[in-house]
Amino acid sequence: MSAHTFTHPSVLAGIAAGASWADPEMVPTRIDWARRQARAAIPFDVIDGRPVNPCERTAVRYGRNELGHWGEQLCADALVIATDAIGHRYVLMVERGDGHGWALPGGYVDPGEDPTDAAVRELAEETGLTVNPTDPWVTTLPARYVPDPRASDEAWMVTVATRFDLGTFPDWSQMPKVTGADDARRAAWVFADTYFELRRELACTYAGTVFRAHRALLADVLAAR
Repeated sequence: MSAHTFTHPSVLAGIAAGASWADPEMVPTRIDWARRQARAAIPFDVIDGRPVNPCERTAVRYGRNELGHWGEQLCADALVIATDAIGHRYVLMVERGDGHGWALPGGYVDPGEDPTDAAVRELAEETGLTVNPTDPWVTTLPARYVPDPRASDEAWMVTVATRFDLGTFPDWSQMPKVTGADDARRAAWVFADTYFELRRELACTYAGTVFRAHRALLADVLAAR
């Protein structure tokens, strides 16, 4: 994409329809940025009343590209891991309905919602799997910038991932049953002893790729046992 100023028509349609994900304000200089900066998970600057992406420069300098909000949007992702009896690792992933590949279950954090609670909610909505956020095998990871292909210099994503280690099962077929729903076309336990093997499994079994926004997160997590 080479546009210097761009907001996708789907965002404008969302605003017209009153969608909750589409910020209705068309002029970012009218936004109370002090309030949004105070609650941001990753600090960012505002220059001449316009937010500035804190982590990268994109092809879209002004406007929201394909994202509905201005500035930071906090998201939550569920990193659900299980192993089989001989120690092979599997990660629960969903095929996104927008064609951007296979991702961790996740979505927007509602105002005032705890990111771990949001991860549990999104996990149930997209895969049918319910987990207890207070179990001892739940770990909340630090907030990290998301290199989302839909972002711009004025609209970006930050995520808080929560790791759920479900333990050991006799084999992958006896892991909890999952079904793609909501924004997910399908859900599956993907073989993931390493990030390379996860990518290969998606390519060979599902003719799929890893969603760009989750590549660094998965590579970091799967580098360690």
